[in-house]
Order: sequence, then C-alpha cells, then structure tokens
Amino acid sequence: MATNTSFQLFSSSNDKPNLGLGFLESSEPQLPPPPPPVEVLSSEVSSSVKYTVEPVNLDGLTLLKGRVSTKEVLGLPNSDLVPGIYEGGLKLWEGSLDLVKALRSEIQNGCLSFEGKRVLELGCGHGLPGIFACLESAAEVHFQDFNAEVLRCLTIPNVNANLLEKAKPETVSEVRFFAGDWGAIHQLLPHARESEINLTSSSEHGQASAYDVILMAETIYSISVQRNLYGLIKKCMNQPNGVVYLAGKKHYFGVGGGTRQFLSMLEKEGVMAATLVTEVADGSSNVRELKKLKVERQARTKERTSSSRVGIVFPNIRFLGLVSFCVIGPSSKSSQQLASFGTFFLVGLGEHFGMYRLICFVEIWYVNF
Repeated sequence: MATNTSFQLFSSSNDKPNLGLGFLESSEPQLPPPPPPVEVLSSEVSSSVKYTVEPVNLDGLTLLKGRVSTKEVLGLPNSDLVPGIYEGGLKLWEGSLDLVKALRSEIQNGCLSFEGKRVLELGCGHGLPGIFACLESAAEVHFQDFNAEVLRCLTIPNVNANLLEKAKPETVSEVRFFAGDWGAIHQLLPHARESEINLTSSSEHGQASAYDVILMAETIYSISVQRNLYGLIKKCMNQPNGVVYLAGKKHYFGVGGGTRQFLSMLEKEGVMAATLVTEVADGSSNVRELKKLKVERQARTKERTSSSRVGIVFPNIRFLGLVSFCVIGPSSKSSQQLASFGTFFLVGLGEHFGMYRLICFVEIWYVNF
C-alpha cells in the first residue's frame, strides 16, 4: 500500500494554522483606513488652537518646543497615541531630544554635515531634529507626520518659532510639510521614488532625486508599521551615500516594536548595515539607542551547515515556539527514519517582552551512519 512519507507542519501555505491553542491567539483590532497623503502649506498654520512655547536645553543648544492640547487639536483625551487615528505627534518624545544631541555630536566629530543636503524627517511631531538640520544650513528639510492636524497646530508653528529666532538669513532652508501614512506618502514627497531602489546596486540612477539624510525618532514602536517604514526609506534614500539616523527604545512594552526588532528585519535582508552612535540609560524610560543606517557595501554570506533553520512568523499569535526534528539514518532520504520529535513553547512573553508574535524556529538535523 502506498503511503505519503512527507510531513507537513501545516496542510498548505495558504491555510491558517490551527495549533489548538486558541487561548493564546489574539486578533489585531481593525484599524480605520489611513487618511490620504496631503501636503500642508506653511500658510495653513492653525490660528484656533492655543500654542505656547518653552525652551529646552540640549547640552548647550537651546531650542523651542511648542505645547498644544490633544483634546483641542484632535478632540481626543490626552493620550500618547490612538492607533490608526493619532500616532503621538503632539508629544515630545525622549528620542527626539536624543537625536538632536547625537546629530550635534556627529557634526562636531566631523562625521556629518547638513550643509547643502536634502533632509527628510519622518514622524516629525515637534520637528526638533529637522529644525536642527535647518540651523545647520540644509538646503531642503521636509517634515512628515501621520496627522495633518499635528503639522498645522504644532510642527509649522514650532518650525517658525525656532527659525525666526535662530536662523541666519543667508542660510534659510526650503521647508515643506507632508501628512499621511508611510505606505502612501512617497506619492507626494518630492525626492521619493515610486518603487524601492536596489540599494546594493552600483548604479547612480536616481542619485539626484533622493534624500541625503533621513531622520526619525520613536518611529519603530509598532511592529505592524515597520515594513511600510522600511519600504519608504528605500524609496527615499540617496544611493549609495545616503544615511539614516534612527532614535528609539530597545523595546516598547505593550505595543510590540523596538530598535532590536526593527534592526533584525534589516539584518535579514542584508541591504543596510547599522552602527551604534550612542546609547542612553538615564532611568527616565527604557534603554534608548541611536543608530546610523547605511547601505551595506557587500552583502554578507551566511555559512551553510548541516542544520537547516526556517523562521515563520504568524501575526495573530503571541508566543515563541521551537520545533525540532532529529532524523537518524543513511543519507538516502527514502530510508530516513524519524527518531524523535520535540516541541517547546515559551508562553506569556507578550506583555513583558514587547508583545512578541509567534516565532517558530524549525530545525532539522541529519545524522548519517
């Protein structure tokens, strides 16, 4: 009698896995569709919302930070964010301050110059890193945030207040403001491409129509948006000399993202390399990092071994699993016998380690005799 000797973890790649662990499964809330991308003109600054400013000292550099009411701007109670509706742009996050300090240090150490550069700040909020780029003679600085209301009521007034006080007339940057989701905003950004460029290519095509420096602080808090963010970077980044400065927390407890998780995604693709600029552990929040991302000149080759590992991610389940197969027998696959099968699950990691989704590592060993 013919038998099917193949083993399938799931019946097909299109089937949703049913592991019999429904108590561990959790469905993501359905988010409303994102607002269409739009350019917000400087003249559209809101006059109906109370805007106040106060100085913030950044290791000897004083900038102005605005303050507005979330309830007055968006009709929402004071909150860090409401997924899909408000993404936290009215709050001044620690990473934004870390980023300005690090950029200043990079300039002082001769590692960075904004002069004559095209700069894009993603998830800008108050826009302090972009404002700093303006003060350092960037040719163009474009500010992006999810909410147009954030730009009208906070970003534009904050840019105006800082540049009016500090900018030199002969070094005024061209500033523009764009609102929208990272999955669609490239349609409006003047120096973005329609498709992701092959950053490892030696071609100079598109060099003149891209951003030299991309700045982002506290943008990688949610796993669900990181792929769109990374795709946008690849559509906007100057190749091969562009640079991205990323400030964020190692882990964002309760919402799932973090610098480690985001950089792991980049590492798997092997296109961009990250170097640590600085790490901040001042006790005011979780440990924060500032990373510099550049195109990796040579793709790293991974050594092949007799062990084969496959990573599978299922977005609706929150646990970490390890599935191991140990196969003993001669090298002929038809003669191999399944000797042992073991599973090990670590559950309850969700809230303590940034809401990890199911990551199932499948390892197969062949032992020949």
